[in-house]
Amino acid sequence: LVEVCATHIDRINAEMKEERDFMFDYFAMRTLVTGQYLFNEKDTQGGVVRILETPQYMWMRVAIGIHRRDIESAVALYHVLSTKRATHATPTLFNAGTTNPQLSSCFLLQTKDDSIDGIFDTVKQCAVISKYAGGIGLNVNNVRARGSHITSTNGSSSGICPMLKVFNSVATYVDQGGGKRKGSIAVYITPWHADILEWLDLKKNTGGDDMRARDLFYALWVSDLFMKRIVEAFRLSDPNTVKWSLFDPKSCQELNEYVGNAFEHHYMKLEKEEKYVTQMPIIDLWKRIINMQIETGTPYVLFKDTCNRKSNQKNLGTIKCSNLCAEIVQYSSKEEIATCNLASICLPSFVDKKNKKFNYEQLGETVRCMVRSLNKIIDNGFYALPECRLSNQRHRPIGIGIQGLADVFAMLEVPFDSASAKQINIDIAEKMYFEALSASCELAEIFGPYESMWDQGGAPIAHGVFHQDMCPDYDQSTSGLTLDWESLRTNVRRHGIRNSLLIAHMPTASTSQIMGNTECFEPYFSNIYSRKTKAGEFFMLNRHLVRDLKRCGLWETNTTKERIVANKGSVQNIAEIPGYLQDRYRTILDIPLKDLTLMARDRGYFIDQSASLNVHFKHSSDMFMSMSKYMAYAWKLGLKTGSYYTRTLVDQVAINFTSTIKCKSCSA
Repeated sequence: LVEVCATHIDRINAEMKEERDFMFDYFAMRTLVTGQYLFNEKDTQGGVVRILETPQYMWMRVAIGIHRRDIESAVALYHVLSTKRATHATPTLFNAGTTNPQLSSCFLLQTKDDSIDGIFDTVKQCAVISKYAGGIGLNVNNVRARGSHITSTNGSSSGICPMLKVFNSVATYVDQGGGKRKGSIAVYITPWHADILEWLDLKKNTGGDDMRARDLFYALWVSDLFMKRIVEAFRLSDPNTVKWSLFDPKSCQELNEYVGNAFEHHYMKLEKEEKYVTQMPIIDLWKRIINMQIETGTPYVLFKDTCNRKSNQKNLGTIKCSNLCAEIVQYSSKEEIATCNLASICLPSFVDKKNKKFNYEQLGETVRCMVRSLNKIIDNGFYALPECRLSNQRHRPIGIGIQGLADVFAMLEVPFDSASAKQINIDIAEKMYFEALSASCELAEIFGPYESMWDQGGAPIAHGVFHQDMCPDYDQSTSGLTLDWESLRTNVRRHGIRNSLLIAHMPTASTSQIMGNTECFEPYFSNIYSRKTKAGEFFMLNRHLVRDLKRCGLWETNTTKERIVANKGSVQNIAEIPGYLQDRYRTILDIPLKDLTLMARDRGYFIDQSASLNVHFKHSSDMFMSMSKYMAYAWKLGLKTGSYYTRTLVDQVAINFTSTIKCKSCSA
């Protein structure tokens, strides 16, 4: 970095636009300072003495840290970042241009082996990754269950739960980036593991600390067979007749390798041979899962077979888990730790405010720039572990997401679930995937395709199969754009692509605060609310609603403000607010969950990884049925992530799904 700056100092000074610092609001600046995004000087106790960077210097540091001696590409990236068209993920902003530029966000690994050596090797891997600001998704499904025989000592295993307390301690002790963020690990298992019931209790708010591991996050890797039996149980007058078998992985490790029909065949074969540890009514297990989601917001639910069926990496082997935020879906093994480099597109920057149009061409140019930048990170980044380097350089995956979708709809003056918004939702997703593929194909023409593209018969993309082609229900006529997919397919067949995966919709919780946008693809949670962060407590307003209320002469009246606050940030049923504004500024609890799920499906055709889909419910006496119907609906629609966080709030709501779940015993 020093060498590049010394060589190109005049060019860098000429390109820097310090007035762009005023594009940040106070909340964003406080986030940059207290989150330690800006370089700072510390005292011997670790306290910040002074800030050494302005935001423009941060953007230039990141751009040069990624592209190094390629000053033209660095300048191009600087202008994209500094004009708020896109941003790299937090680890990249932290570490680019430092002596240890660990720029990747997400790491997916599994316990190396079902042994003391294998488990504690994995503990060390998690500690090292967390030290360098990485979020972790950990698959522990290959570890034997409680009571399983240990041959070497002639004893019995204590199962996965006591083991996870060790990982819990790692997450609390090894901060991300040395105190910048807490360490974070999401633990994935399948629901057939014999320790599933004890595992579900680990994050409970009640119970002794010796029986809990509350600092971890928990996720289920759910098969089609499990969902089929859930649906079957609800169809019967006596749901308890549908059983689910729990197995000890020590006696059936092969189950971890199977997906789809092969998994179903081997699972049912083991059932017939009575090799299970125990059986239970599947509805009882499902109730435990739903109750934990109501109490803690977890476990996340991801659909294993859908993730594998629609993956461009399925030629490599079975994908066994996702990441910390349930949007990265990649192959990992004992030899490889899947690693992903992330960035997000700031969608409001592409709205023509005067003509109320969205600029898809500029969106495409920005996506191309971020593909080149993320691809460069793979070559120029620091790898804390050789398993990370091996995976990243063989498969070269990247993940481009979005932020500010709700802001786009507000700026274009369309309600979130209107027909116009749904079309924009599809078109943005399609344009991003098309341009990402095009840019990656151009890189492949220069540098060659990613190394593993032709392994084991070849990835789908090697045969010209795009992600939407792996979705049986995709209808090309829904596109509102004119994109030449067939010419792109010809080019991809000829040259391949440089990156095995391209699109992933992450939460953008921190970077959207910096860029002043709503998070990812989420609707507004509230129009007026108080937000507590590391930077302090802030009174947040929906600036678009304020603008429109001012136009109507309503914002200056205290009565309107007081009613919105009393209505918990919702503008519904406030008489003086015009109906068209009530429609435009409905919050996430005012929008039918079915519409939000369908919009997630529509985006998902062009997301070759997955999306961090939060699900919100108003609390009711029938929560169990409402949440069950949703999950069956999401699975049937072909979502990969059924739920990231599950939020339940007070008041009653009708879940209007056309669902295959119907409980005969209660007619629900």
